[in-house]
Amino acid sequence: MKNENYKLKIATRGSLLIPIIIFSGIAIAILGGVMNWTKTTIEANRQLFVREKALELAESGIDYYRWHLAHNKTDYQDGTGLPGPYIHQVRDKDGDVVGQYSLALTPPITGSTKVRIESTGTPVGSAISRKIAVEMAIPSLAKYAVAANDVMRFGAGTEIFGPIHSNNGVRFDGLAHNIVTSALSNYNDPDHSGNNEFSVHTHVNAPPSSGVNDTFRPNEAPPTSPVPTRADIFEVGRQFPVPVVDFTGLTNNLSTIKADAQSAGRYFAASGVQGYQVILKTNDTFDIYTVTSQTNPPSGCTNVGGQTGWNTWSVNNRTFVGNYAIPANGLIFVEDNVWVEGAINSVRVTVATGRFPDNPATRPQLIVNNDLTYTNYDGTDVVALISQGNLNVGFVSDTNLRIDAALVSQNGRVGRYYYEADCTTYYTRSSLTLYGMIATNIRYGFAYTDGTGYQTRNIIYDANLLYGPPPSFPLTSDQYEILSWEEI
Repeated sequence: MKNENYKLKIATRGSLLIPIIIFSGIAIAILGGVMNWTKTTIEANRQLFVREKALELAESGIDYYRWHLAHNKTDYQDGTGLPGPYIHQVRDKDGDVVGQYSLALTPPITGSTKVRIESTGTPVGSAISRKIAVEMAIPSLAKYAVAANDVMRFGAGTEIFGPIHSNNGVRFDGLAHNIVTSALSNYNDPDHSGNNEFSVHTHVNAPPSSGVNDTFRPNEAPPTSPVPTRADIFEVGRQFPVPVVDFTGLTNNLSTIKADAQSAGRYFAASGVQGYQVILKTNDTFDIYTVTSQTNPPSGCTNVGGQTGWNTWSVNNRTFVGNYAIPANGLIFVEDNVWVEGAINSVRVTVATGRFPDNPATRPQLIVNNDLTYTNYDGTDVVALISQGNLNVGFVSDTNLRIDAALVSQNGRVGRYYYEADCTTYYTRSSLTLYGMIATNIRYGFAYTDGTGYQTRNIIYDANLLYGPPPSFPLTSDQYEILSWEEI
């Protein structure tokens, strides 16, 4: 009996061994899993730390080159004069190297300021790296569909797709699809008597009424508050006062264009006759003629408005000079009056005119009477027409005229002279479509209140001009702005 009890105890003890072994195995497996998970987590956190450091190094490369461009706006070779990549070590506060960044730079295309910077950051002692790409550019004067330095009036029939700004007051009776701004708070509209009105105001009667009231509008004048929304006229709104646009800076810009055209572009001295005609062509060339005479105004067609420089500004006779390639820097400068028309395909060009030293009595004019068009509307094709004096549409002009260009009048106005009803059928034209922008020093206009000029005016803002303007186009800042950021 004693032996049997002993055997029972041994059997009982042996039966516990199997669960112990099983649970011990499970515990070891769990412990091993926890240890592996802990190891993986530690490694992942270490990798995350290194990856974050790599990103910080890449960003420090972008910050460095933004600083570099602030001090040398046209250096896209890191001061070396050699192709990249450009590698810089990064040190901590103790002077120890913590990593490096490598820069790859894509300079702007002709006329643009848009630069692409790719920066790859790599921590010291690590094979991990991260790359980011940033596009930066300096905004141009073409941030506006219309920029003016004078009182402006946009009549009924005017439709503008883009921002509008004047350093003076704006009366807008058409339809503005973007914001309208002024540097003033209020002003005395010269087109009627009465008190001051808001610096951006309208004379279109508020719905449900219609029509235009040409007298002083109390609801569009201080102390009315708040300023009426008038979404029927200002679809995005109006804002005033805002900072002024610098037109004075255009003077130096025009003289620079002349010098650059003489050195690496195309320069034409005074013609000795009426001026030149430039016809742009889609094969990246242009024909140039001397204009020997202008069209005479019809009998009874006179300068009844007393406008300075009034003429038909229309080519009558011309003499062929030659065909030239559009230069690599895109600059054509004429020291005389110049008529421009034609079409381009995949090219960026600026046609400018001026006489130096500048004399108000001898400033030349730039004229567009026939279509000037792009082939591509994605920013590939860009034209600027910059005039020291007026920029005109002349008397004998297309009844449906299209101008694809940025139009700049440095000291005068962009518009059309007044041709009254005795000026045959050319006194009135049908439609003018401008795809680009206008910068005018004094009051612009392609139509007059008596129904003369272009009956419909469509001004369509080309947003590609903002950071991809034509060659040597005026800028509105000296600082680069970040347009895009991405990790690649």
